[in-house]
Amino acid sequence: MSGLFEDDPPQDDTLPPPAGPGLFGDDFPAAVPTAAAPSAMPYRVLARKYRPANFDDLIGQEAMVRTLRNAFATGRIAHAFMLTGVRGVGKTTTARIIARALNCIGPDGNGGPTIEPCGVCANCTGILADRHPDVVEMDAASNNGIDEVREIIEAVRFRPMQARTKVFILDEVHMLSKPAFNALLKTLEEPPPHVKFIFATTETRKVPITVLSRCQRFDLRRVRVAELAEHFAKIAIAEGITVQPGALDLIARAADGSVRDGLSLLDQAIAQAESEVTGEAVADMLGLADREAVFDALEAVLAGKPADALAITDRAHERGADLGVLLADMLELIHVISRLKSVPGLRDSAELPEAERSRGAALADRLSVPALARAWQMLLKGISEVEIAPDRRAAAEMVLIRLCHVSDLPPPGDLVRRLIANPSAIPSGPSTPPPNGGGARAVAGGGMQMAAPAPAPPPAGPQLRQFRDVVALVAEKREALLHAQLLHSVHLVRFAPPVIELRPEPDAPRDLSSRLAALLTEATGMRWTIAVSKEAGEPTIAIQGNAADKARRHVVADHPLVRAILEAFPGARIETVHDANMDAYGLPQLPDLPADMPDFAPLEAEPAGEYFNDDPLEEFDA
Repeated sequence: MSGLFEDDPPQDDTLPPPAGPGLFGDDFPAAVPTAAAPSAMPYRVLARKYRPANFDDLIGQEAMVRTLRNAFATGRIAHAFMLTGVRGVGKTTTARIIARALNCIGPDGNGGPTIEPCGVCANCTGILADRHPDVVEMDAASNNGIDEVREIIEAVRFRPMQARTKVFILDEVHMLSKPAFNALLKTLEEPPPHVKFIFATTETRKVPITVLSRCQRFDLRRVRVAELAEHFAKIAIAEGITVQPGALDLIARAADGSVRDGLSLLDQAIAQAESEVTGEAVADMLGLADREAVFDALEAVLAGKPADALAITDRAHERGADLGVLLADMLELIHVISRLKSVPGLRDSAELPEAERSRGAALADRLSVPALARAWQMLLKGISEVEIAPDRRAAAEMVLIRLCHVSDLPPPGDLVRRLIANPSAIPSGPSTPPPNGGGARAVAGGGMQMAAPAPAPPPAGPQLRQFRDVVALVAEKREALLHAQLLHSVHLVRFAPPVIELRPEPDAPRDLSSRLAALLTEATGMRWTIAVSKEAGEPTIAIQGNAADKARRHVVADHPLVRAILEAFPGARIETVHDANMDAYGLPQLPDLPADMPDFAPLEAEPAGEYFNDDPLEEFDA
């Protein structure tokens, strides 16, 4: 039997030989692979497999690449870079390419910094494999404290071990704490010549301006849909996958400018496709209605055909599409059509898919800007309703039904022109002419603007002809609290400049009269007296203004043209009534004074009528 102390240990062919050298340095014989050993390489997702290795592979960032090329060519390379942009546009990838460009030594080992790293030298391969000792990449989202930044500051003191330049890449740098940012400032401003910093962030507003000012900033823009679709088509060819152009357009639009998001969607579409990736399959995967269905739905509602529109939504719902997303697609299509109408040159642009260029251009020719604007507003409001509705499908269908029923309504401007051109269409009935003998005209938002002659230019200096002029002067002097108190808490008893008699409300401050007297004396150069009385006096200016506004609304609502508009647009209401003959408080203005009439009574003049009575008066002289 084989024991513990036997010279020859038992041999077991099922155990693999140890990996690595023997005890005395000699190599073990190579293991013979068995049939069960795995030989296939693990799958790499498209976003990692096709990550750009040089600047030529970056798409959509021509401005940044051009600036970096010139910087490397002239040797004007900044010590710190700030890369900003939405997720997936290539911020971290750009940082790694810059790190290789700084440290590439070329195939012969004698090269210097270059905008086109060779990819074969030791520095390039080490950085590509994320194992270079002199390129430190840190996620600031999970390492955002001051201790981590102190480690970076300590490492900056030492020269690179292998590369030419030590590079620190901080991703999501906006997540650093305030103390961490403060600790980094001095090193960031004056780093050693062998150190470069590269920051990446999606939230530039959260980065302190003191950090931004020490970096050379590059804003990586969203990649256009056409560029994304072309890029994805090249990758599909390299993978040997057939993808329909419509499917590529859907994926590119869903990517929202992010290359990484688009490649993840393309990966998912390829995984579920049997032979080729179709537009219908991608729409099902994304929960979208296909583009033709969106066009059909929009044409149906704008033509006032609710049955056709609801049939389209039924088919989309059966296929699993979210009708809220369908409304969002229709909103986006309204925007495209509006752009086509405003910029006809877009009809020949390769940036738009064929469906937008053909059917979209046809709709742009048929629809007016007011009709497009009305559809935009209703869809915008409808999408918010769908988000809070208990039944998203029912809410979306109600939005489409509303759109169908307003499709044949003329815009308010056209309706007014028709009524003016055809007075017999105005319903008969009693009407009251607007005050001051002016006419009325409709304005945007349902309000009415009372026509009036152009006001005369205001005379120089304060014209205090009534108590409201005094209140307006207080507003001009930016005394907001005193102005509010004069509007709501003061009743005018008598106005005889330079004497004003008031009855304040109980909640008015006791120093109101003295403050008003001091302000008037300073503004006019005359001594004013503000007396406090117990007489009832007039209603407050706020109450008078509200009553006048109510009366104007009643007059305007009874105007035949307004009644015709309100009947033509059920649910419309009068929001505001503006009258140029009214002052800022909604009360009639006084006519201008003759040139020879003094603004104020002389100091020696007696007040008209009996001013003092048996009631005690509290006077305040400034």
